[in-house]
Amino acid sequence: MATARLARAAPIAAGAALHAAGGRLPLLGGDTEIDWKAYMAQVEGVINGTYDYTQLQGDTGPLVYPAGFVYIFMGLYYATGQGTDIRMAQHIFAVLYLATLLLVFLIYHQTCKVPPFVFFFMCCASYRVHSIFVLRLFNDPVAMALLFLSINLLLAQRWGWGCCCFSLAVSVKMNVLLFAPGLLFLLLMQFGFRGALPKLGICAVLQVVLGLPFLLENPIGYLSRSFDLGRQFLFRWTVNWRFLPEALFLHRAFHLALLAAHLTLLFLFAFCRWHRTGESILSLLKDPSKRKVPPQPLTPNQIISTLFTSNFIGICFSRSLHYQFYVWYFHTLPYLLWATPARWLTHLLRLLVLGLIELSWNTYPSTSCSSAALHICHAVILLQLWLGPQPFPKSIQHNKKAH
Repeated sequence: MATARLARAAPIAAGAALHAAGGRLPLLGGDTEIDWKAYMAQVEGVINGTYDYTQLQGDTGPLVYPAGFVYIFMGLYYATGQGTDIRMAQHIFAVLYLATLLLVFLIYHQTCKVPPFVFFFMCCASYRVHSIFVLRLFNDPVAMALLFLSINLLLAQRWGWGCCCFSLAVSVKMNVLLFAPGLLFLLLMQFGFRGALPKLGICAVLQVVLGLPFLLENPIGYLSRSFDLGRQFLFRWTVNWRFLPEALFLHRAFHLALLAAHLTLLFLFAFCRWHRTGESILSLLKDPSKRKVPPQPLTPNQIISTLFTSNFIGICFSRSLHYQFYVWYFHTLPYLLWATPARWLTHLLRLLVLGLIELSWNTYPSTSCSSAALHICHAVILLQLWLGPQPFPKSIQHNKKAH
């Protein structure tokens, strides 16, 4: 009941936090604007009839986001007087922020894992998140709002609609793909390979439909720009690797090592933590009714834990984290810290981890110490996820007794 009351009160508290400075939203000025003008210039190019992605440019460089971004920010372009009414844009993003909080609290309400006092941190204690949403007007919050809507649909067992919203989120920004390994695992566990194909087909078809005007004009240009997995990041903006020499940060061998570590940890969690039925993991490819272990409905904690952990592993081994990327996992941190409690990690230590992460993201420019502190906090969370009780209980002994 306490969690439910807090879920209802959280948006109000968050709104109060947004208006704390004199009860007004700060206008986006020249000294704080980063990507908004570039977004509007890129969208304006499409409005003017340019569908070749290689020809779409803004002040900060070429358009590098998929087609869903174009359509959503095209709507914002018209809603804000061709991008000039910044006050209107900020109010729209304030509503988006409150809607995101509502979606997040609906997710947490189904888990009953996180103590209510933690949600104050989520609502009011992060200046950086408020800035990303309402001051900077980045596209990352749009993608994450769609992602949390997708998770709510998955929790309601609306798998088709959940996959549709997941694909929409990917079409706004590619970072949502960090959740994809977890989603694939859940689809295979729930439906098997054949049953998962239609859901995966929904994701793929939606990407084709959204990108069709650009694919018809220049398919290679669209795919290489909007889904560029080899994109090089600038060292000056990195939050997580400041303690490295710039040459190492930019080296391809370092990127490949991070990718190898990312995939290795995903496989370890999939084999040892998520899949705990006693059968080979290849059994996930079978129809659930033909498996040795009787299929059980996925619980909310199993769904949420798998998706949040999948994303968090990707964050830990990201080639670079920029300041707006904080919203990629900020709202998942309380669950990651409290859902699988380890005895050695007290409430106070968990709050300390949250505080250090927040401090690291608010240190500008980042320093060697802030980057190192961020990695230490990530390592503590990963260790707890590995050692703590798992949402997928072992079922070997139960199965033997049944036989």
